[in-house]
Parts: sequence; structure tokens; C-alpha cells
Amino acid sequence: MALGTDPAPYELRFDSGRGCLDLVATNHPVERLDSVPRLRAWIVGAGLVPAGAKLPGAGPQWLGAFRELRGLVAQLVRGEIEGRPVGPALDRINALAAPAPPAPYAVRAPDGTLVRVLRGEPGCPALLAAVARDAVDLLTDPAARALLRQCEGDNCPIVYLDTSRGRRRRWCSSEVCGNRERVARHRRRAALART
Repeated sequence: MALGTDPAPYELRFDSGRGCLDLVATNHPVERLDSVPRLRAWIVGAGLVPAGAKLPGAGPQWLGAFRELRGLVAQLVRGEIEGRPVGPALDRINALAAPAPPAPYAVRAPDGTLVRVLRGEPGCPALLAAVARDAVDLLTDPAARALLRQCEGDNCPIVYLDTSRGRRRRWCSSEVCGNRERVARHRRRAALART
């Protein structure tokens, strides 16, 4: 990706520090979960299932369910950042977190290394539960919750965990929002120098 450009709609980001926050980032600046194949790619990229896992039930209903969860997590996280309770979203996330998430186990690969596989083929409720539990874990852990930050980029709604040294991270992505800010700052200085 060239500096200063937005990621293409099909590029998925996994740089927020948590899977639930990566899900929230899938609708900015455009809808990235716009098809079942992209949802499958997000599920694998988020580490919910190992690469090559079969998701035979994945269809339009899954897309709707993950988008609903994304909206709920966004409401809850932003409510926590702003200090305003969001009861209905919390109740729904707790309900989505109730089913058992996919059960992983380790097997030997042909080269002798251990690899993660899943027992059976996970359904949508199990995958939603994994993301919903991640949101519950994040928001009930005071240390993790204290690291939540809103991107300072213009009109950027992305929320991330600031795990940087000194906790001074300002943008969701230095290459996108950070670069935009640096370019804007340079243009302002250049305009002042011309006057």
C-alpha cells in the first residue's frame, strides 16, 4: 500500500490489538465485509479458525450476524470510552458470548511441528461467541480497557489498544491516518512560509 492512500475496500486490517476491535474496523472507510468470501477471510485473518478450515455453513446469514455484532461492539466500546453505559448492546453481547467457542487442539504436521486445528466445523454461533467473549474480556479487564484509544485522525472512528512504549500512539495506523496528519502539517507549514 502506498503511503497516504486508503486501504482498498478488500484489504482487511488486523492492527487494533484485539479481534473484536478489528471487527469494528471493518466498516471504515468503506464496508469491508461486503461478501461471504471476505467474511471468511476476516474469520481466518482474525485467528478464529486456522487457515484452510472449512466453514460449510457460511452464507449471507453469517454476514448479517457478524455485522450486527460489529455494531454492538462499536456501541459498547465507544460507550465505555465516553463513560456512558449502553445496556441493550451489553445484554446482546453477553447473549452472543454464551455458546461455546470453537474448540482447538494441536496435531503434528508432516514436518513434525504442532499446528492448531478445530474439532469439527464451527458454526456461526461459536464464531460469534469467540468475538463476543473477546469484547467481554477486553471491557472487563481494567488494564486492557485503560489502553483503549480513539484514533486522532480526521473523521476516523477506529478504536485500538495503545500498547506503544510510553502510551503515545495517536493514530490507528501510522501509514494511513498518521501519514495524512504529517502531510497536512507539512502543507500548513509550506502555506505559512509562502505568505
